[in-house]
Amino acid sequence: MRVLDFDNTIYDGESPLDFYFFSLRYRPGNIRFIVPVIINLIRYQRSKSSRPQLERTIRRYVHAYLSSFDDIHGMVRDFWDTHMHKIKSWYVPQPDDVILTASFNYTMDEIVKRLGISTCICSTIDYDTLDLIHLNFGDNKVASFKQAFGDDAVPDEFYTDNLVDKPMLEYARSSFIVKGNKVVPYRK
Repeated sequence: MRVLDFDNTIYDGESPLDFYFFSLRYRPGNIRFIVPVIINLIRYQRSKSSRPQLERTIRRYVHAYLSSFDDIHGMVRDFWDTHMHKIKSWYVPQPDDVILTASFNYTMDEIVKRLGISTCICSTIDYDTLDLIHLNFGDNKVASFKQAFGDDAVPDEFYTDNLVDKPMLEYARSSFIVKGNKVVPYRK
């Protein structure tokens, strides 16, 4: 089984950030939501805050942000119509690939359909309430993978761009670091 991170691994950039900037065309006033989230993300990456603190910040803003749009699904389709070109050339989708990402289901559901992939383990937003259910980030990914496939399942290959995914890099049988379109083996 081949398991892949999405942002900066398969996708050239951070799709949640690209989607956010794309969405400002529809609601320019939503610029107010990005600053607190980015500050908390930077604090988390520098080990100055915890994942629960980051989750609280995202929970605080995600409902207001998403509920401000009349047709979130249409906007997601428009986003992928204009951003499919950012899927990196090294990546050739296989139907049994598993995407394991911190990106949210409201954007990932559409791209995995377009790529022909059936399994995506991602951060989840409840479509009815627009509340954050799960943040699939960092050390959460191994637990999410095991929950989806069972405690005995081990990926044959795992691809990521970032050492924040070290738990998955160490868990998989073979792991790879992706920089641009260059894929190099990760040495355990």
